[in-house]
Amino acid sequence: MIGRLNHVAIVVPDLEAATRTYRDVLGATVSAPQDLPEHGVTVVFVDLPNSRIELLQALGDGSPVSNFLERNQAGGIHHMCLEVSDINAASLSLREKGARVLGDGKPKIGAHGNPVIFLHPKDFTGCLIELEEVTD
Repeated sequence: MIGRLNHVAIVVPDLEAATRTYRDVLGATVSAPQDLPEHGVTVVFVDLPNSRIELLQALGDGSPVSNFLERNQAGGIHHMCLEVSDINAASLSLREKGARVLGDGKPKIGAHGNPVIFLHPKDFTGCLIELEEVTD
């Protein structure tokens, strides 16, 4: 069902500082910031030869990553994103197997313009999983 690792997401308290670290210290190519109001975050992507790192910062007071930052003030790994070819079929199959899809269970459009869903970390050894539909 799952495909390749798309990205690992790291919540950061200061997106500009984190961007400078990855770009200036590690020499990585980092995308421009992108606000995702539906997800309550601002993101940048750090390009790697085999995957990406997503740096997330809270966008507004109601951001779902605000609680994470309260517990982890320096930031930290938030989730990993795995690719699937059909998000609806994957969601249905996982729910039939007892996995919990977060939110209303319906895919939302993610940072890459593709449908995404999140799976409850208690069902996946403590790791929040994002599934992203990638068809190419």
